Amino acid sequence: MTFNTLGLTDSLLQAVQTTGYTTPTPIQERAIPEILSGKDVMAAAQTGTGKTAGFTLPLLQLLGGRQQNNDRQIRALVLTPTRELAAQIQDSIETYGINERLRHGVVFGGVNINPQKQKLRRGLDILVATPGRLLDLYQQHSVKFDEVEVLILDEADRMLDMGFIRDIRRILALLPKRRQNLMFSATFSDEIRKLAKTICHNPIEIDVAPRNSTVKLISQKMYKIDKPRKADLLSSLLRSNADQTLVFSRTKHGANNLVKRLSRDNISAAAIHGNKSQAQRTKALDAFKQNKVQVLVATDIAARGIDINQLATVINFDLPHVPEDYVHRIGRTGRAGLSGVAISLVTNEDKKQLRDIERLIKNPIPVADIAEFDLPARPQVSEEPSGRSESRYSRQDERPAAKKHNPKQRRRKPNSNAVKQNSSGKTWKPSKSRAA
Repeated sequence: MTFNTLGLTDSLLQAVQTTGYTTPTPIQERAIPEILSGKDVMAAAQTGTGKTAGFTLPLLQLLGGRQQNNDRQIRALVLTPTRELAAQIQDSIETYGINERLRHGVVFGGVNINPQKQKLRRGLDILVATPGRLLDLYQQHSVKFDEVEVLILDEADRMLDMGFIRDIRRILALLPKRRQNLMFSATFSDEIRKLAKTICHNPIEIDVAPRNSTVKLISQKMYKIDKPRKADLLSSLLRSNADQTLVFSRTKHGANNLVKRLSRDNISAAAIHGNKSQAQRTKALDAFKQNKVQVLVATDIAARGIDINQLATVINFDLPHVPEDYVHRIGRTGRAGLSGVAISLVTNEDKKQLRDIERLIKNPIPVADIAEFDLPARPQVSEEPSGRSESRYSRQDERPAAKKHNPKQRRRKPNSNAVKQNSSGKTWKPSKSRAA
C-alpha cells in the first residue's frame, strides 16, 4: 500500500513525498481513511509508529478549503501532555501543511505568554496546546472554543498519569457538543476507556500496538549491579560505546546528578526534565540532535515527544515503576527498520519492577556479564563479631537508632489493676474498692 491509496489530496501527497516516505505505517494506513470519513477514532499506538502524521495529514485535509478569520477562535484543538510533544506536532503540521493555506500555532508553559496571545488574536485553524497553558489563555480571554470542529487528545494515557484529567474535563466543558474526536494512546486501559466514553461517540477502535509487544529489532540486556556502583558502570558503558545514548533516570534530581558525574568522567551530557525551562530543554535537545553532546539524560515525562532518528542505544539507569514505560523507553531506538540496543542497570531493589516488565513483554531480559568492565572494587566490608561480614550499605545501617533516655520525660504511672509481687514473693491484685 502507498499513500496514494489513502484518499489524501495531491497537495498533501506532494508534501509527504518531500519527506521521503513512500509507504504508510500500520497506524497511518488504518487511521487516515477513518478520520477522513469524519468518524470518531480511538487509536492505540506506541511512540515511533508514525501516529503524529496519522492524525496530522487527515486533519489538514479536513480543514482545507477555508481559513479561520474570526477573533481568537480556533477550528481544531490538539491537546498533548508535554512541551516537547507539542513542538513535535507543530513541526509535523508545518512539514505536511506546507502547501495548505491554514494558520496554526502552538502554546505551552515555561515561556512568555504574550507572544502566544498575539498569535491567537486573529484566530487559528489548528492550535496545539498543553492543558495548563491553554486554560491560562482562556481565563485571560485570549482564546475561544465556539468554532472547534475537531478535538485530538494525543498521549492520552500520559495525560492521565500526569494528573491532567481535571484540566481536560474543564476544557471539554467549553467545547461545542458537535465535533469530531480523536484519541491516541499507548494502551486502552480501563481509565482510557472511561475517559473515551465522555468524549467520543461510537468511536472506531484501532489497535496497532498491543501492550505486550516490543520492537523486534531491539537487542535487550541487563547488568545486575550494586546500587552504589551504578554510576561507575554507566560511565564504563558510555566510554566503551561512542554512539549517542539516551539515558533514563527516574527522578529530576537523579538526572542532574548523573550529568555532573558524567561530566567529571569527561563524558559530554545534558539533562532534560520538568524543572528545566523551555529554553534549557530546547537547547539540550538540539545539542543532542546535532551531536554536540554524547548523552541525553531524561525523565519519562520529559522524554515524551523526543523524536531522534537513528538513535542506537537506550540505557535504563533506573527501571521505571510502570512496566509499559519500559516499552516506551526502548522504543526510542530501533526505528525505521534499524537495529538498536536497550540496556538496563538492575539492582537488588528492582526485583518487582523487573518481574513486572518481563511479565509484560513475555520474555526474560538476558543478563550480561559485568566482568567485562574494569569497575572499582566493591565497598569495603568490616568483620562482625559473629564472623559474618556486611558492607557499610547493609540493612543494619538502616535500622533506627536506639532511643536516648530523656530525664524530663514523665514516667508512666503503674497500672493499679496490674498484678504485683510483695516481699514474700506472693502476688496480689488490688481489690476493686482500692483500685477505685
